[in-house]
Order: sequence, then structure tokens, then C-alpha cells
Amino acid sequence: MSASPSSLPIQSGISLRQCNTFGIDASARAYLRVDGPDVLQQLRQLRQDARLMAMPRLVLGGGSNILLTGDVDGLVLHMANRGIDVVGEDDQATYVRAAAGESWDGFVQETLRRGLGGLENLSLIPGSVGASPIQNIGAYGIEVKDTFHSLTAFDLLTGDLLVLDKPACGFGYRDSVFKHALRDRAVIVDVTFALPKRWQANTRYADVAQELASRGIDAPAPRDIADAVIGIRTRKLPDPAKIGNAGSFFKNPVVPAERRNALLESHPALVSHVQPDGSYKLAAGWLIDQCGWKGKTLGAAGVYEKQALVLVNRGGATGKDIADLAAAIQRDVMVKFGVMLEPEPVFV
Repeated sequence: MSASPSSLPIQSGISLRQCNTFGIDASARAYLRVDGPDVLQQLRQLRQDARLMAMPRLVLGGGSNILLTGDVDGLVLHMANRGIDVVGEDDQATYVRAAAGESWDGFVQETLRRGLGGLENLSLIPGSVGASPIQNIGAYGIEVKDTFHSLTAFDLLTGDLLVLDKPACGFGYRDSVFKHALRDRAVIVDVTFALPKRWQANTRYADVAQELASRGIDAPAPRDIADAVIGIRTRKLPDPAKIGNAGSFFKNPVVPAERRNALLESHPALVSHVQPDGSYKLAAGWLIDQCGWKGKTLGAAGVYEKQALVLVNRGGATGKDIADLAAAIQRDVMVKFGVMLEPEPVFV
């Protein structure tokens, strides 16, 4: 361990294998565990350490939406702050704030234990609370933006703490301002959610409705929906603790209605869902499956047997192995359907 002039515990040559759910064995040139914004403030004040200040920075949470394609030649800021608190309420909602370093699923389950609904459809998604707005994570008819209230972020450029509301975050499909204007600048410190007091069950997805029906539940509570989602995800998706993966690897492509209708003529079984603007979201997993990739392996990387949308580390895969597999899948889908799949994870 090497100490900075302010005694920040910055380490060098640290393996990041346990910091990414793919289990890629890459290392960081420099590594700092961040327990709160005070650590970030101290880091910014290290102007006398020119070498450190010149390093590129990578913010890591749970490492569930990242593909390390090699060693990180820079400073890794690993968010590890903790805390979950009810910070207010009104007639419409209860406001719950969680630190960026909290486990996302741990946070969801804690809100349910406190009798608060609204996040149950997002159960068992790996990763951290701080990463959830960056990706605007979503599943089974819900996205983070639906219950998002605000967040606090540390501005590495100015040293200020920023408070951003929903419009300021620029949420889109698996997208936000943190992938654009605030990328490499803002570090999310905590996130506040507005959990509705007039809760309504969201069972629009057939899988959820069928799972509830199989359990004999026709008037589900939030806990019932969470249990149903956990049951579905457990059967369909691999546990990152056992098989390295980052969940869904590709976004579901959105195409104009004309393009979807043309594809439907040549592929009558095409799985698609109409969007509010009249475009259609295509099921990326179905497209990949039709190209024969489900269960296939390329080197030490493979496609999960139960879900073609999930790429896995069969053991000892490098980031390049995963990236090469992803590129091969993209090529085949483009040739067969004329659609380019876009990865969800960030390549580093």
C-alpha cells in the first residue's frame, strides 16, 4: 500500500476480480475505497500529486454493468458508503435515501421489510444503488426513473455536491446524463426514491402474472410480486457468484413500425412490443436465439443455456473473450435481421 500526501489509502496493482460480476481478473494501477464524499474531497485536494491527478478515473459500484477488457491504467474509485434512511413523506409518497455503495437488491428488500412498495419488480438485479440511475435499470415493466426522486453527486471538477432531480438526470432507455455530459465528472453519492403511498401492483408482464397465478395469488402485495420476480429470475438467469455474468448483455433494439412490420413478414414469430411513440422494441434474446447462439461457447466465453441475452464467463475468460463473443453475435444478428444490437455493459 502506498499513502498519498493526505494519507488516503490508495493502493496499487489491486486485482478487480471481486469487483466485477463477470469475474474478469484485471488489475487497477491505483485503487481507492470511497466511504463517503469526504474521501472524494480529499482526493480532489491532492493537487501536489501531479501523477495521481493526471490519472484517468473509473468509478465502480457492484461491477455488474461493466466489461473490463484489460487492466485499468488509472485510479479506480470503489464506492463503499452505506446507509438507508427514510428522509420524509407527504400525502403521495415516502422518501427513502440510500447510499451509493448499498447493494441494489439489498436496498429493495429493505424497503419491502419496511412495508414500502414500488421497487418490487426490480428485485434481484445485481449491482449497487449508485449505479442504478446511470443505467436507469429496469425489469418487468418498471424502471428506476418511475420512483426516482433525486440524487446527490460529487463534482470532481468543482468539488461541489450536486443535487439532481428527475429532469436533470435525462433518463432514457438504459440511459442518463451520467453517460453523456456528466460522464467521468460526477460521482453519485446517494439516491432518494419516492415510494408511492397509493401503491398499485404492476403485473403487466406475462411472466409475472403467470408466476403469481401458479402460486394462487390474485391480489398480490408488494412482497408477493418481489417473490414472484425472484423466482423467475432465479430460474432464468445465472447467479454471478457461481457463473460470471453481467445480466442482460444487449439492449432490446427499438425500430420504426415500418421496419418491424417488414421483419414480421419474413419472421412471423418475431417478438416485439409497441412503444408509446409507435415504434417497436424487439426482444434481443429472441433475435440471438434465432441465430443459434443460445448455449454456444466461444473460447472461455459463452451464451447462457436458459437465456440467450446473457453472456457468461465459463471460467478464466478475459474481457477480450467476452467482447469477441459479443461482436460475433452482433454480426450474426445484423446479417439475419439487419438490426444492430447495442451492449448494455460499459467496455473499459
